[in-house]
Amino acid sequence: MKAFINIPILLLLIPAVPIKAFDIPISESIDSWTVLQDDVTWIGWTDHSGFPVCQTRANFPYPMKSISNIIEDIENYPNVFKRITTAKILDDDIAYLMLDMPFPFSGRDYIIQFIKDKSETDWVFSFKAVTHVDAPPNERSVRLINAAGAWLIRPINNNETSVTYTWNGELLGEFPSWALPKAWKTQGNEIIEWLGAALNE
Repeated sequence: MKAFINIPILLLLIPAVPIKAFDIPISESIDSWTVLQDDVTWIGWTDHSGFPVCQTRANFPYPMKSISNIIEDIENYPNVFKRITTAKILDDDIAYLMLDMPFPFSGRDYIIQFIKDKSETDWVFSFKAVTHVDAPPNERSVRLINAAGAWLIRPINNNETSVTYTWNGELLGEFPSWALPKAWKTQGNEIIEWLGAALNE
């Protein structure tokens, strides 16, 4: 879908431009999950709009506010999610992030626009790729131009919270397709483990 025909001209006019019409599903009710792990941490993936959508779920013995505080603090992500080496706010709702990938793969980076949606029962933090005039060049990394994801947080009780993280598992570049399920499983476990470690500090 070509929503914007002349992106260079638009970039001169406005700071952020959506580059892909892709909304990540935030529901856990998708029927066609391929389960990668069915444990205390659940991890699965499915095809959605032609993209590999991945999801990880776990419960934490902490109130919803403690978890949302960590997820909202994007600039602190390198101290929480250890594969993120750079996290920079470019605008009120725009961020640039860079990921370290295991050798021999190039790093990944992406520019996202994020939306916060809070209610008494659900808290959703969703994001998807945009371009931005202040984003660093990506000469040494592969830019994830279709990046998208969402955190869904629901209280189980006052001191226990259900956390679901859904993301576009596309890695682009030279990453082999046969290795993607292992990478998704690793990523799903790391996200939950690192969030838990941050909550324990």
